[in-house]
Amino acid sequence: MLKIYLRYTHLDKKERLNLCQIYIHMKKVLVIGAGGQIGTELVLELRKRFGNQSTIASDIKDECPKLLTEGPFVQLDIMDKEGVRKFIIDQNVTEVYLLAALLSATAEKNPDFAWKLNMEGLFTILDLAKEGYLKKIFWPSSIAVFGPTTPRERTPQYTIMEPTTVYGISKQAGERWCEYYANKHGVDIRSIRYPGLISYTSAPGGGTTDYAVDIFYKAKNPGHFECFLKEDTRLPMMYMDDAIRATVDLMEAPAENIKIRSSYNLSGCDFTPAELASEIKKHIPTFSIVYKPDFRQAIADSWPDSIDDSHAQQDWGWKTNFDTEKMVSEMLENVVA
Repeated sequence: MLKIYLRYTHLDKKERLNLCQIYIHMKKVLVIGAGGQIGTELVLELRKRFGNQSTIASDIKDECPKLLTEGPFVQLDIMDKEGVRKFIIDQNVTEVYLLAALLSATAEKNPDFAWKLNMEGLFTILDLAKEGYLKKIFWPSSIAVFGPTTPRERTPQYTIMEPTTVYGISKQAGERWCEYYANKHGVDIRSIRYPGLISYTSAPGGGTTDYAVDIFYKAKNPGHFECFLKEDTRLPMMYMDDAIRATVDLMEAPAENIKIRSSYNLSGCDFTPAELASEIKKHIPTFSIVYKPDFRQAIADSWPDSIDDSHAQQDWGWKTNFDTEKMVSEMLENVVA
């Protein structure tokens, strides 16, 4: 946090440290949807940086995930607008990470609820910021905002966006509303278009890219995997450590560095199921895979092959740490089948 205050050059080191401690003490973060794939690791990182008591984990579930027991947890339903508003106002929350959403494959099975969940919760939080109750918001977008007419290779930040899924439509609409609230009401909203995320600490949440998580568990036991995508389906992916670091770094960057208020492209690596399987076989030679595409293939076919994230690099210094080889090694070392 000290780097945020380096611009106060008239203060000596001790004074800057004191200012840093005051900032951390005043900071009160709420993570909504903390029990999901991103939320658990995000809460752990926020508590590591700012202290256990400064970050409140919340989820619709009535029990706190075991990994999050060292700090506060509250049961919140983002669809309960008045309940969420009351908690944020009463607890003097200063920042919200709004992660509650229905992901791509799950949303296609329940489109009405997916739209309501993905959009109404966003309006609740945006309005709280507009009214001055929140200083800063993080809301995740996705590569699902793109569609079959989008350039597939190194998809640029500004391009054609014609999503064909409920999830993608809701995320595209959310981006537009985020930008509107930033421009019209001065809301400090920050966002990332996540690619497929890969982690060993929480179960997949119903996304089209989730094969790239499940494959590691099946590689260890029983040593065979049935993939729901074609072997040559290339998609952008990111190891969770990179995603969490990017998320917090974006939120901690000076406001003047944030040039894009819809959502930033973000890239880690990209691969096909066959390429991922080949990398796994370097560690587990007996591993086998078959391909049986299902309805998720059509979703994957509408998404980019790779992403151009040069704006994130230029604006707030983003840089990936994990390529495919390093990610596979980390996953196989930590996955418990």
